[in-house]
Amino acid sequence: MFVVSKLFWLAVQPLSLAFATVLLSVLLIAFNRRRAALLSLSLSLTILFVTLYTTTGSVLLQGLEARFPKPSADPSEMSCMIVLGGAFETEVTTTRGGIELNQSADRFVEALRLAKAYPAARLLVSGGDGSLSGRFEGDAVVSRRFFETFGISGSRLIEDRTSRNTDENAANTKGLLSAEGLTDCLLVTSAFHMPRSVGLFRKQGLIVTPWPADYRTSGDVALTLDFTQPTLNAQQTATAVREWVGLFSYWLLGRIDELYPSP
Repeated sequence: MFVVSKLFWLAVQPLSLAFATVLLSVLLIAFNRRRAALLSLSLSLTILFVTLYTTTGSVLLQGLEARFPKPSADPSEMSCMIVLGGAFETEVTTTRGGIELNQSADRFVEALRLAKAYPAARLLVSGGDGSLSGRFEGDAVVSRRFFETFGISGSRLIEDRTSRNTDENAANTKGLLSAEGLTDCLLVTSAFHMPRSVGLFRKQGLIVTPWPADYRTSGDVALTLDFTQPTLNAQQTATAVREWVGLFSYWLLGRIDELYPSP
């Protein structure tokens, strides 16, 4: 199922769909199906225009980010936190070592802040190698270097080195928390990723306090044309579409109980 989900996403992300419809248009022209080719090409251009030159992606992400608001103050006490992987460039760190953070870095920056504020709290980092090749070290491995570099003892860490996606994050975390006798942890992940994550953890019977980080929007984005940053628009749209595809797929497969989990 993991491989199928990876391949499916490669096929349905916006730019892949645009390319596929262009290719279909060429084939239709070759078979003298000009009207159908025109419709296919029109669809491709529409996908490209919406993806590159509108704020659609940011608006979709904004809705996901607002679903679970961040608490206004830190908790009075905390025994544990769960940090979902995806914040390290593991393809780079596997060959070069060290710590290389990506756009989701704030997940671990926030976890570091909390770890220093609550020195008795345990940190469960859930993240193995999520690549198709399986050749890279996972986030849990790199996170030990990260936290120890900033003075957090490795003895506080619980590492899930085998999970490859959010579904496996939740399933593996359940067993690790049970083994350590930990309950009622904070869940730290990207704000747009929180609805799907909470849905999966609830399905496992785990009670968590959502602690969103890594916001990608200002919170007041309106749907409009935007010709100034097509690369960012494409990235925002791809991220939002991926999250909604994940929500729908997990709901359809019965891995979450609600299509759009809420607080």
